Amino acid sequence: MAPGQTLRIGLTGGIGSGKSTVAALLSAHCWAEIIDADHISRSLTAAGGAAIGPIAAQFGEAFIDGSGAMDRQRMRELVFRDALARRALEDLLHPLIFQAIHAAIDQARAPVVVLDLPLLVESARWRPWLDGVWVVDCPVEIQIERVQRRSQLERASVERIVQTQASRARRLRAADMVVFNGDISQSALTCQVVQAARLWGVPLRPE
Repeated sequence: MAPGQTLRIGLTGGIGSGKSTVAALLSAHCWAEIIDADHISRSLTAAGGAAIGPIAAQFGEAFIDGSGAMDRQRMRELVFRDALARRALEDLLHPLIFQAIHAAIDQARAPVVVLDLPLLVESARWRPWLDGVWVVDCPVEIQIERVQRRSQLERASVERIVQTQASRARRLRAADMVVFNGDISQSALTCQVVQAARLWGVPLRPE
């Protein structure tokens, strides 16, 4: 990496893998700035967001709620049952997310930016812009249990979400670094994250 160049790490993992937990640990223990694609997506689909007009034009006003935001529940139900609708939504949102992430990278002041990208493996758009891909991995059964616990969704609903994402094997094939977050303690996870940061030259905050 050239002097003054920002190291860009893509962080991904399936739903319930603990990706957000790992991102928080990187923020707490390292001089790294986290750029969260989900947060950017939510801002784009909130009332007044840049995606609201295109969503209304593509899917109809029924997919915009009374506050002027995207009706997330209605959209979720549509894209889970209709693969073409899911692709249309992704084609609409991804360029906007991509632009917003690049603007955030340009404004970053940390030596390392960690791009929290749920669909990193599913989209070929991201890899050329990254110096490495970190995958937060855990068994699918643990993913399902965690999501059910936090969201109270039925198991069948969670399984459908998992099936729309890249498989565990596909994510692992894409990984330059794997952080395992199965049935382990928080301290063990923290140790893994710190060790991974050291291996990648991510500067650590003083203890």
